Amino acid sequence: MVWGAVDMAAHLTGSRVHGSGAGPRAPVRRNIRHRRTPSHVTTLFISDLHLDPESPAIARQFLAFLQGEARGADALYVLGDLFEVWLGDDDPDPSAREIVAALRQLTDSGVPCFVMHGNRDFLIGRRFCAETGARLIDDGTIIELQGERVLLMHGDVLCTDDTSYQRLRRIVRNPVVKWTLAHLSLARRRELASRMREGSRMHTGSTAPEIMDVNAHAVAEAFRDSGVATMIHGHTHRPAVHEQVVDGEQVRRIVLGDWHTQGSVLEWSSTGFQLRSLPR
Repeated sequence: MVWGAVDMAAHLTGSRVHGSGAGPRAPVRRNIRHRRTPSHVTTLFISDLHLDPESPAIARQFLAFLQGEARGADALYVLGDLFEVWLGDDDPDPSAREIVAALRQLTDSGVPCFVMHGNRDFLIGRRFCAETGARLIDDGTIIELQGERVLLMHGDVLCTDDTSYQRLRRIVRNPVVKWTLAHLSLARRRELASRMREGSRMHTGSTAPEIMDVNAHAVAEAFRDSGVATMIHGHTHRPAVHEQVVDGEQVRRIVLGDWHTQGSVLEWSSTGFQLRSLPR
């Protein structure tokens, strides 16, 4: 999903990008271990809500989810792209403030919430965490669920065939670029976000779907580097459970869906896991 802002972002910071454009490997982070819970209590995973004032139905469904099912969870993980665009923690937009308040209510109720950067909301920062009570986790974090180590990713670093997107990702995730963007005026950030979204639509419309999906070699390398047998990620908007063999070992890749037409939720408990949809 290239935003058509590569040259602009590079010019903004004086950055130069070299190489073939292949995406970086997500580093493996330290474990998060949850408390032991009864079998009926589940850990929930979602991603790619792309919350946007232009799509109020998604926000309504998410708010209902936070006030309902999520209240009974052991923990909630948001694996990137909670927002269609996040201009910065200082954005006073009422729709963004409503989501921040709802997440605060969830964490105040005793449910831990963990948020990962996606390709659309990489400017989420410390203030967002302070206001919501959520904890920001790195792409490539390993957690322990019911005694099993599970790798969590947004999923975009696995799409290495989309070289132009990987080039853009390296630019916008550069700490200097992120700092510069965060210190622009809100008006300027809105202008850049609009241009990026238009570039993303153009790229999506002109790129073969298989190019924007995960690369099999990148997936295998992620399993090797992490040493886990289960991976959960989003980004591709293709919900499914993939069973495969890597170096003679059976592994499983669970892909979360987006929330454009229905909410996609993975629930995990001692009785197993279920990838399901929330009908509108």
